[in-house]
Amino acid sequence: MFEFCVIYPFITLYKAKFNFLCAYFVTFSNLLILAIFTCIFMRMTITKKIGTMYANGGIPIKYKPDGSGEVEIASRPRPTQVFDDGREYVMEYALCPEVSLIKAWKADKRGNLIFRGTAQNANPDAAVAAKICIVEAEHIVEVGELDPDEVHLPGVYVDYVIHASDNEKRIERLRESSSDEANGRTNGVVSGPRERIIRRAAQEFRDGMYVNLGIGMPTLASNYVPDGISIELQAENGLLGLGPYPNPSRGQKADADWINAGKETVTANPGASTFSSSESFGMIRGGHVDLTILGGLQCSSSGDLASFFVPGKLLKGMGGAMDLVSAPGTRVVVTMDHTAKDGSPKIMEKCSLPLTGRGVVDTIITDMGVFDCNKENDGGLTLVEIARGVTVDDVKAATACTFSVADPLPFMD
Repeated sequence: MFEFCVIYPFITLYKAKFNFLCAYFVTFSNLLILAIFTCIFMRMTITKKIGTMYANGGIPIKYKPDGSGEVEIASRPRPTQVFDDGREYVMEYALCPEVSLIKAWKADKRGNLIFRGTAQNANPDAAVAAKICIVEAEHIVEVGELDPDEVHLPGVYVDYVIHASDNEKRIERLRESSSDEANGRTNGVVSGPRERIIRRAAQEFRDGMYVNLGIGMPTLASNYVPDGISIELQAENGLLGLGPYPNPSRGQKADADWINAGKETVTANPGASTFSSSESFGMIRGGHVDLTILGGLQCSSSGDLASFFVPGKLLKGMGGAMDLVSAPGTRVVVTMDHTAKDGSPKIMEKCSLPLTGRGVVDTIITDMGVFDCNKENDGGLTLVEIARGVTVDDVKAATACTFSVADPLPFMD
């Protein structure tokens, strides 16, 4: 019996007793959210998380079992530190689990591992952090059969290798495209106000940009890339050169080993590369992603963003959003409906929901207009474009903060 830790990035930490006889490791692929994104024997540093629930503590780790929705265990506050650049950073504690459970595509008898597609994900990170690493491999080959240049994880980190007798992989979110969608024509699948938001978001693309698109409306913006513009899409689970959903009419098959961060089946464009989650977040935290477009629950007049948590509801996690919006030099664009389903404003003086990032938003695109945020000088929004058929008074009535209006004020196209 060993004690081990399972972490869903930055959110949920469980401790459990693990019996090696359980389920013959059939659930390895699901447990790979063991993902120790934060820390392989070093501390993560991220600015702009100051003042968030992540920094201050209080993220639900465990709810009470009585169904009340009350939090039994909450995350503790993180320490902060100011470095030579004068910025305050939130620090993360490294995790050192007793056992990590790894799923690999191919292993040799020395424990060298190769992963396939985006399945590399957090596997190497979990292996490096643990005291004991147990690997389930789809194929086990003799020593010398793996090209040293193709090994993703050296055998020094691996203690046990088990051959996988059952390699059925569950596709959690099957997404396929038609020929029209692959060519950027959506045939009216998205229409009305949301299509307006998506089309306008695509105008943020500049030639040669590295771009991360969030789940939902942001992802669909890739269908409207302007002519003459070429961008490279990054998925934080470990893919640069993200392609469209697989198209069966072109002989492309959905593959559980090729998914985006939202677990949707995808393809890879020519010239794409795959890598681990720590490599991916190194790109993000290092400011190598030029543009992030993501959805939001609320935005404030000072550029604060709330996008991941509604108190009292199941917390699924913020994914990579905290890192993406906090990255230095990355432009952050939020796409969302101007009001919630009950008609309440989503743009306000101060966010009432827990923050994903403080002072991080550059531009807000809604079905009513486009706002620029002056996040460098204590905030302040400016309405720079307005939707056709909408008046400035309409926007003011649907917005819970004051804002300036550009003159002239062009239409949002």
